[in-house]
Amino acid sequence: MATTHLHMVMVPWSAFGHLIPFFQLALQLAKAGIKVSFISTPGNIKRLPNVPSNIATLLDLVVFPLPNLDDEQQLPEGCEATVDIPFEKIQYLKIAYDLLRQPVKQFVIDQKPDWILIDVIPHWMVEIAQEQHIPIVNFSVFSASVYSFFVNRMLTRSSPESWMSPPERFGFSSPLRYPKSLATAMHEGLHGENASGISDADRVRKILQASKAVAFRTCPEYEAEYLKAFEKITGNGSKPVFPIGLLLPEKPQGRQTDEIFRWLDVQKPNSVVFVGFGSECKLSKEQTHEIAYGVELSGLPFLWALRKPHWAFNELDALPCGFQERTRGRGMVCFGWAPQLEILGHSSIGGSLFHAGWGSIIETLQFGHSLVVLPFVIDQPLNARLLVDKGLGVEIERSEDGSFNRDDIAKALRLAMVSAEGEKLRIRTREAAQVFGNRDLHDSYFYRFVEYLKENGAAN
Repeated sequence: MATTHLHMVMVPWSAFGHLIPFFQLALQLAKAGIKVSFISTPGNIKRLPNVPSNIATLLDLVVFPLPNLDDEQQLPEGCEATVDIPFEKIQYLKIAYDLLRQPVKQFVIDQKPDWILIDVIPHWMVEIAQEQHIPIVNFSVFSASVYSFFVNRMLTRSSPESWMSPPERFGFSSPLRYPKSLATAMHEGLHGENASGISDADRVRKILQASKAVAFRTCPEYEAEYLKAFEKITGNGSKPVFPIGLLLPEKPQGRQTDEIFRWLDVQKPNSVVFVGFGSECKLSKEQTHEIAYGVELSGLPFLWALRKPHWAFNELDALPCGFQERTRGRGMVCFGWAPQLEILGHSSIGGSLFHAGWGSIIETLQFGHSLVVLPFVIDQPLNARLLVDKGLGVEIERSEDGSFNRDDIAKALRLAMVSAEGEKLRIRTREAAQVFGNRDLHDSYFYRFVEYLKENGAAN
């Protein structure tokens, strides 16, 4: 590993859907010999994976305490990420996060980095970077298809209705659109006022305008037309747009021997559905139980990684009465944290039922699994539509009000996993694994980005 004299400061938003991709990029940059200062709060840093010892001198996890708000009812002490709070309190987390401006500014003044890399929330980094003459890279944790859709709706006078169709500026036919049940919430969530005093759309506009380049965790083999659309939307090619590969984490070394893997070892190859909706997807009791009944009705073997929901008295209360007894032997529920990447890589896993978050799509498709998607928030509905359009997934049908039922879940699972009708899907996902799991391909995109950083930093 050759070291360079480059130093990059990274400031991700306090949501683990942002922190984890930023951390994965930080690991890759450090492996390429670039010094990285990764800034976040104590509670978030503690929940990140350990930094490998061979790059520990190049990756510095910089801790700044999250400032307290005067009213603890708005943001309880110890709540430092979106996963810790209900949706309506995220606006108060943004207030506390924005108060990190002064300590981060002093850190940048002291360190004089070559680059600052940020995502969509810390708009105040723009003034800090400009005052210190340091270029900014906007790193999108969303796919190029999703971010180009969002940015188009942020840069133009959009209405809730406009979110129900693809932007005309794409210049090609696109499946991207929100259902009526989500369009208004998306429009108001990005353009509406919140307690922080600045809308998310204004934050993004400011950051994009000030960025010297934009980086995406993606590859042209999956969404080349959307990378080109993003270039056109944001400046007709005047701002470099980099696909930097999928930042695949290292495959786990050693053999897992706990109860989960002993159970997986005795299942037939490609027979088990992995069910997981992550930590940010806060399902209601009705939704959780409907998913459970659907999985049960499918008759398929399953492994469900389930965090105890906030509404459940205990772990048993999280599932329908008698569910575990009725599915004992063909299914397993793992409460709390589960080693998802190791599970997905097991030979008995053949498909996934999940929310269609971009990070989970990357993790799942690298193994060629069949995808059954049930999207809920932010980018998930758009990701799901593109997967279906490409023949890589089955989306569970919903009513006009956004509700879904167990029969449609069971039907989608059987289609994706075992029915003759779903064979074309299974072939397509196995083919996609040749791209999503191709480390050499993704490394080639990443090192093009590294060369750009070396040639265009503050020192140059």
